[in-house]
Amino acid sequence: METQQETSLSFFGPAYREVAVGRIATLATDAPLKLECGADIRSFPLAYQTYGTLNAAKSNAILVCHGLTGDQYAASIHPVTGKPGWWESLVGPGMAIDTNRFFVIATNVIGGCMGSFGPKSVNPATGKPYGLDFPVVTIGDMVRAQALLLDQLGIDRLFCVLGGSMGGMITLAWAALFPQRVFSAIPIATSARHSAQNIAFHEIGRQSIMIDPDWNGGRYYDTRKFPIKGLSVARMAAHVTYLSENALHRKFGRALQDREQVSFGFEADFKVESYLRHQGASFVERFDANSYFYITRAMDYFDLTENGGLARHFLNTKTRFLVISFSSDWLFPTSESRSIMRALNAVAANVSFAEIATDKGHDAFLLDEPEFSAAVRGFIQGAAEKCKIA
Repeated sequence: METQQETSLSFFGPAYREVAVGRIATLATDAPLKLECGADIRSFPLAYQTYGTLNAAKSNAILVCHGLTGDQYAASIHPVTGKPGWWESLVGPGMAIDTNRFFVIATNVIGGCMGSFGPKSVNPATGKPYGLDFPVVTIGDMVRAQALLLDQLGIDRLFCVLGGSMGGMITLAWAALFPQRVFSAIPIATSARHSAQNIAFHEIGRQSIMIDPDWNGGRYYDTRKFPIKGLSVARMAAHVTYLSENALHRKFGRALQDREQVSFGFEADFKVESYLRHQGASFVERFDANSYFYITRAMDYFDLTENGGLARHFLNTKTRFLVISFSSDWLFPTSESRSIMRALNAVAANVSFAEIATDKGHDAFLLDEPEFSAAVRGFIQGAAEKCKIA
């Protein structure tokens, strides 16, 4: 079942309001989807957007996978912020992922807060939002839910799946779980397992939310008092990890914010402080604190290197890979991408590798980086020739 324009009750910032989230598919209507935590879910919603047209052979579908704080609005105006999609630099007519040629699908992952099944969904057993009673989900669960959507759309095989950061984890999981359904894959600025450092950063964010006086054990939906201060601090801390030292210095240095000298106080004297406060304040208007818990946990649990090593997940794979990293990314450094490449080489997979030289840090995959766009465009075009996609 699918609703073309369904209104989802959403919780953003200090207000409880309705937000139109576009297309919503109702999945697992006949049989439940078993999550890795052991829970079964059925008849659950998955919100998504599409761009371009599916060809008659259904051979031109590309799945783009969002990062931790992304959603289905990859290449269209976001209904909450009014801002352009998070990947408009890459997806669109004539772009590296050309919507004149390809049918692009972007979903909001389960556990998210833009219409997909998540902690603010209503628990039928109580008539109230799940909150922390929502089952813990994994990257693999997110992929299996997306696979159910493709089944409903009648798409047996993806021409390409790609994404950065958490989206790169989802890309790798697609190629590992459903190799027969993935012709090509582009994992970007990612890792085959979440590092101890990155788990630590996530824990700092979650603890920031939990000590907010409005946290209420995750049951803030009842009080309509949202833990916006804690979520804002979590976003500020995370955002620093997305940038590089050089980028911060180039953009802000030690410049003062709207003053000629320091105040000898604790207001935002420096422009970088004001910038981070703005990032935190704008984030709480579009994201749910409980979803932050669940999605960061899914990333923490991701590990394709256990139980026999990374290479075993790609034995006999026919998928073509392009692994991309960025030279100044210290959150998911190039060494992580090289580990993925070595594992793929070990099983004689068709794999290419590109390290993009930039000082923009981890967030470079979301920015207008010509060398990055060119690498994606070239790989897509070469793969399309193999698939004979016009």
